[in-house]
Amino acid sequence: MEGVSPLKMELPVNRAMSARYDALVASGEIREDPVQREAVRQLDLLNTRLAETRLASKKSSLGWLFASKKNQLWASVQGLYMWGGVGRGKTMLMDLFYEVTVIRRKRRVHFHEFMADVHERIHAHRQAHKQGKVKGDDPIPPVAGQIAEETRLLLFDEFTVTDIADAMILGRLFTQLFELGVIVVATSNVVPSQLYKDGLNRQLFVPFINLLKSKVEILHLDSPTDYRLETLSGAPVYITPLGNSADDQMDEIWSRLTHGMESHGEELENKGRKIAVPRVASGAARFTFNDLCMQPLGASDYLRIAHAYGTVFLDRVPMMSKSRRNEAKRFITLIDTLYDNGIKLVVSAEAEPQDLYDTSEGGTEAFEFDRTASRLIEMRSEAYLAGETRNAPV
Repeated sequence: MEGVSPLKMELPVNRAMSARYDALVASGEIREDPVQREAVRQLDLLNTRLAETRLASKKSSLGWLFASKKNQLWASVQGLYMWGGVGRGKTMLMDLFYEVTVIRRKRRVHFHEFMADVHERIHAHRQAHKQGKVKGDDPIPPVAGQIAEETRLLLFDEFTVTDIADAMILGRLFTQLFELGVIVVATSNVVPSQLYKDGLNRQLFVPFINLLKSKVEILHLDSPTDYRLETLSGAPVYITPLGNSADDQMDEIWSRLTHGMESHGEELENKGRKIAVPRVASGAARFTFNDLCMQPLGASDYLRIAHAYGTVFLDRVPMMSKSRRNEAKRFITLIDTLYDNGIKLVVSAEAEPQDLYDTSEGGTEAFEFDRTASRLIEMRSEAYLAGETRNAPV
């Protein structure tokens, strides 16, 4: 490490990831996977390097290491970018690393939420500049400074770039963040060179890709096993009727899919609104019918959820009729969105799909619910869970 002598002693953090991974294997929560094991090894190395750098940077309080030198010290630490298909354990590994890392100033966030926050900060700076409250009309340096002051380690779930507004500022923003010593650990479905593929003015985005590749190690999680599919395959992913038994089955599948990890709540940003997500763990989100269908949510909100999580649990779906047409409309839109995006769905419901809606009164919802029932039936099939061609009526 440039400017710092390597520590002679073995740090206790150097096997923190391995210890947690070994415990999950020993308990039967997961199976040993050589590809995951390599990721664990690299994350242990990163955690050790972070511990070394933190100890070295503390000496700055003695006055010999100034802020710029301290930032250079942190900037020398390479992050990690893990990419691969769904169900390969990327989110589980991120869960473990977030839990064991020595860094206290850490932030784990979906990349979409992070960029929404960045745009809010940029807007706030521009407004403050118009009012004469701050100097400088370029918002990027102060915004980067704010983020670096708050966060030493940025952990991104599902790193993806689809928005041209994001693409155009990423290079300048992250140049500043990396210079300020922010370290990035990210998961993604694509290799960095494929980010923002076919995006508008992509040539302007390529320098950011090169910058990212210079600041992170890249690890391909190319395990042949889709563990998410393996967990759900053969499981009763549509559970009926409602009751204690259904609740227990939902809890059991949730525990298996999330490897018994502690869940947390979070919020998703969508067009200036916040979508509350009550329970999140290992890339799965859990809601009740009330959370998603009795709130003023629409198609774009459901799409935001579909982009954030690979698996959605939906508890306690009641039978519906014309008297609950608003809830029925939202439920239809929700299922359409999850289906169109190939999201795995685990649901407990009062009745089988074809009996969930009382069609005797007719109406638009009755007609549309035929398609919803068909899709619900298909979404519990092995073919759908495996990501094969979907054949439900359009």
